Amino acid sequence: MTSNPLTAQSPPAFDVEALRAQFPALHGGAAHFDGPGGSQTPQAVADAIARQLTRPMSTRGDVTLAERNSDAAVRGAREALGDLMGTDPGGVVFGRSMTSLTFEMARTLARSWGPGDEVVVSRLDHDANIRPWVLAAEQVGATVRWAELDPRTGELEPEAVAAVVGERTRVVAVTAASNLIGTMPDLPRIAAIAHAVGALLYVDAVHLAPHGVVDRVAMGADLVACSPYKFFGPHCGALAAAPELLESLHPDKLVPSSDAVPERFELGTLPYELMAGVTAAIDVIAGIVPGHGSRRERLAGSLAAVGAHELTLRRRLEADLSTLPGVTLHSRAARRTPTLLLTLAGHESKDVSRQLASLDVNAPAGHFYALEASRALGLGDTGGLRLGLASYSNDDDLDRLLTGLRAIGARDRA
Repeated sequence: MTSNPLTAQSPPAFDVEALRAQFPALHGGAAHFDGPGGSQTPQAVADAIARQLTRPMSTRGDVTLAERNSDAAVRGAREALGDLMGTDPGGVVFGRSMTSLTFEMARTLARSWGPGDEVVVSRLDHDANIRPWVLAAEQVGATVRWAELDPRTGELEPEAVAAVVGERTRVVAVTAASNLIGTMPDLPRIAAIAHAVGALLYVDAVHLAPHGVVDRVAMGADLVACSPYKFFGPHCGALAAAPELLESLHPDKLVPSSDAVPERFELGTLPYELMAGVTAAIDVIAGIVPGHGSRRERLAGSLAAVGAHELTLRRRLEADLSTLPGVTLHSRAARRTPTLLLTLAGHESKDVSRQLASLDVNAPAGHFYALEASRALGLGDTGGLRLGLASYSNDDDLDRLLTGLRAIGARDRA
C-alpha cells in the first residue's frame, strides 16, 4: 500500500486564514461544508479567466497574437494538469466534465468489446464512473461485474475486486476516493489485479484531487479523470493517460479536426478562458505554503500541509459528533478524505440541511450521485448529511456547524 497523502509527516507551515483571504465567497459569512460538490473560487482564478477573455483570442495557431494567446492557454493548462496528476501533459484531454469524458472514453473502448467480454465497476463509485461503463457494455453485449462495498467498514477491498475480475475483463473502473464517505481504496493493489489479466484501470480522482497528491503512474492507473471545479478551478473536466495509449484509440470525431493526441479526443473548440482558470487554480494550490522546486514538488508540499490541517479538523469534528445523541457516522474507512456522511435519528437529512442553511452553514444532504454506495450503506436513495472539510475550512466553521446540530438536538429534547 502506498503512503497516505493525507497524513504526510512534517508538513510545511500552513496559514489557513491567509488562504481564506484569497476567496471572495468566504467573505460572505457562510460556513462551507459543500466543497465535495464544488469548491469556492480564488480571486486569482477569476482574474485569469477575465484576462484570457479580454486579450486578443481566436482559434489556436502560431501566426497572430490572438492565435498564440489561445494556444498558450491550452498548453499551459495541459502542463499544469500534468503536474497535478503526475502524468505526461501530452496525454491530458479536456472536456466539458469528467462525466462527458468518461462517456466518450467508454464508447471508444467498447468498440473492441463483444459478448463474453467483461467490465468491472464498484458499488463505492459516483455514478459517473459506473453508468458510462454499464451502458457501453450493454450496447455491445459485454457483461458487467460489480465489486461490492463492505457496508460495515465503508471499504472497497482489493479482494472484492479480485473476486469479479477474470480473463475476459477489459476495464476496471474505480474511484480514488469516494465523494460520499471519503473511502480511499488501495489503488496499486487493484491495478495489479487488473493488469494481471490485461485489463485497463480507469480511476476517478475527482474527490481525491482537492485533498491529496494524484499520481497516475504510482496509482497504476491507465486513465485518470478529475474535475478542476472541485479544486478551486472553473467548471470543466480533464482526463489523462499515457500518450501512447491514446494513440491506440480512435474516438468519433469530425473529419477536418486534428487527429493528433490529445486533440482527437476534444470535441470542438476548447474554452480557452477556462484553461487559463485551470492553470491559475493549480498555481494557487502550489502556493498554499512557501516552497521551492518544480510546481509538482510545490504541489506535493502544499497538499501535505493541507492534508495535515484537514486531518486535525476531521478528528476534532468526529470527536465532537460522537457526543451528540442520535448521530450515526457512515464514513469509517481506515484511509479516507475529510468527508463525513452522517444521519441524525428522527430527522430527515434534507430537513437538517435546511435548518443548518438558515444559520448560514452550508451542509447539503443526499446521495450526491453515489447512488449505489448510498443503497449499499442501507441509506436507500435518501443518503445523508455530507460534511465536506476543505483546505479553507477552519475551527470557526466547525463551531458554527456543531452549534447548529446541538440546537437541533436540543429542540428534540424540549
